[in-house]
Amino acid sequence: MNLSDLTIFRTVVEEGGITRAAERLHRVQSNITTRVRQLEEELGVALFIRQGKRLHLAPAGRVLLDYADRILGLAEEAREAVQDSRPRGTFRLGSMESTSAVRLPAPLSAYMKRYPEVDIELRTGNPEQLARAVLAGDLDAALAAEPIAREQFEQIPVFEEELVLVAAADQPPIVPGKPAPRTMIAFENGCPHRKRLEDWYTERGETPAQTLQLASYYAMLGCVLVGMGITLLPKSVLATYPERRRLSLHPLPKNRDKAWTMLFWRKGAGSAKIDALAEVLKSKHGRH
Repeated sequence: MNLSDLTIFRTVVEEGGITRAAERLHRVQSNITTRVRQLEEELGVALFIRQGKRLHLAPAGRVLLDYADRILGLAEEAREAVQDSRPRGTFRLGSMESTSAVRLPAPLSAYMKRYPEVDIELRTGNPEQLARAVLAGDLDAALAAEPIAREQFEQIPVFEEELVLVAAADQPPIVPGKPAPRTMIAFENGCPHRKRLEDWYTERGETPAQTLQLASYYAMLGCVLVGMGITLLPKSVLATYPERRRLSLHPLPKNRDKAWTMLFWRKGAGSAKIDALAEVLKSKHGRH
């Protein structure tokens, strides 16, 4: 039983017989008769009560007609959804925590007002986790700090972040020739900011004596605030941190202090929802 079978069956019901159904569907009568009989044989029941050239729905036919209406309606809805260029349906979006906390609230609010037929499901993770989820089809698109593999993903830059070292307020200037704080506070492996901080220590010829691994920026900043160590993060994150005045910021080398956040999705898997988000992010709600 396929959509064509159900269409023929419903048309015969609506037209009251084979002849008018064949005219409406631009088919020969014998083809309509054969398809109806094949459908009855497949289901093992009589769908019509035959009285001369007139056909009347049998009880089983009435049951099937209800399902045929629903199935054909859903098929038409699916066809329209696929062909429609308007964003609609569930949008599974991934993001790094810093981006979701600071950069996304305003553009997502604008997006939801502009496209009310879209339901957004937001998941956070590090770039490696997000990339795996996009490739697996668990996410439609994601936002993460570069680099993003060009051979696997399509991508566009949306936010340029200024990166800084963050320490307690009483931390002396961190300059070449003087030892850096011995404890590094960071996310788990796979976080690009952790990698950049590890590289910073290496370039100074140092190794942190201890790495404190935490799962949120607010936890990391709380530990920094009481002098436990230093961290590296986008300066924009501090805009939402109420104890900002009790922290000190220290610059990174010029070639290390900028990073682009990319919107990326699997190659060949673009959609109207992704295009619409890219447009919003690149507008006044996006880049800063």
